[in-house]
Amino acid sequence: MKNKQTFFFIGLSFCLAFILGLTTGALAENIRIGVASPFTGDLAAYGDNIKAGVSLKLKEINDAGGINGRKVELVWGDDLCAPKDAGTVASKFAADESIVAVIGHLCSSATLAAMPIYLRAGLPTISPTSTNPTIGDVGKGWFFRNCYTDAFQGKYLASYVVPKLLKKESVAIFYENNDYAIGLKDSFIAGAQEAGVKVTGAEAYVAKTTDFTPQLTKLLHDKPGTVFLCGYHPEGALIAGQARKLGFDGPLFGADGIDNEDYIRLGGKATENTYCTVPFLAASAGPAGQEFAAKFTAAYGRDVDWMSANAYDCLGILADVITKTGPDRKKIRDGLAAMNSESSGYNGITGLTYFDEKGNCAKPAFVKMVKGGKFVAAE
Repeated sequence: MKNKQTFFFIGLSFCLAFILGLTTGALAENIRIGVASPFTGDLAAYGDNIKAGVSLKLKEINDAGGINGRKVELVWGDDLCAPKDAGTVASKFAADESIVAVIGHLCSSATLAAMPIYLRAGLPTISPTSTNPTIGDVGKGWFFRNCYTDAFQGKYLASYVVPKLLKKESVAIFYENNDYAIGLKDSFIAGAQEAGVKVTGAEAYVAKTTDFTPQLTKLLHDKPGTVFLCGYHPEGALIAGQARKLGFDGPLFGADGIDNEDYIRLGGKATENTYCTVPFLAASAGPAGQEFAAKFTAAYGRDVDWMSANAYDCLGILADVITKTGPDRKKIRDGLAAMNSESSGYNGITGLTYFDEKGNCAKPAFVKMVKGGKFVAAE
């Protein structure tokens, strides 16, 4: 009897081990990709956009059978768009060997803080939104992005938006003291000098400021034709309202950091006649982009934004590469680096994406404006 009990428990143990092994193996079969963005805090609306885009693509991939028969799993990392938190998220992703690539980070300051960690771990990263020009140098072949850089965006604003679209000859710059806005401001000033646009003044502010009256009073004293809101939408909305209260009735403009529905919600009527550049505009997209925009609206009940579109394509790019290389960090990096020409690029809903030696891509800019309480294509 004792021997029978012993054999029973041994057999049961083997069965449990076998079942647990199958379960663990099944979980390990998922291809895991980290997604780093601000999912809480003042900039959570941006993180919502990233989550919306990648989630839509994730469903499409997994509904179609995954990648080579394996499901894709996303691992979320809330970096608050802050360097310290970005470092924490990056360390967790890097230490988890099951994570084979990262989509993110969203803010340039966060990406710059995270990249040294990813480099040490050999973890490839593709950002849908980080535009600071220096990230390509810091990334050393492990960083890629499917958005333009501010070296392009700043000069585009200075050479086209201000003199030709807004028809203004002078501008005051109000910029946030972070890597994104400083790089954008510097590029804009260089472009303004080339285009003959006069910069009447430039003032800095820090995130979470609520009273911008002192700097605005100084900037508006020289009667600029327009004001450059060089930063993110929460402060941008407050600046718009306070500029209007000080009597400024000219056009405002910003870059891609202003493009969020919360800018209008927070700023109200003061945001009317605000212009901004974006890497993707549904009204100007091709058939694939139009179809995506319709799916997005059906899924989320709102118009698609450029961050969601770029994030959608980021996951599409990774899925395409992993299909060819398998879920190996180094091979994925090599696969991304091999997308270095039009013929080897990825045709997504935001257009053709391929990378130079610094992981940058060439993408056009589009212009939106606030009219009638909503963002529309600029006139």
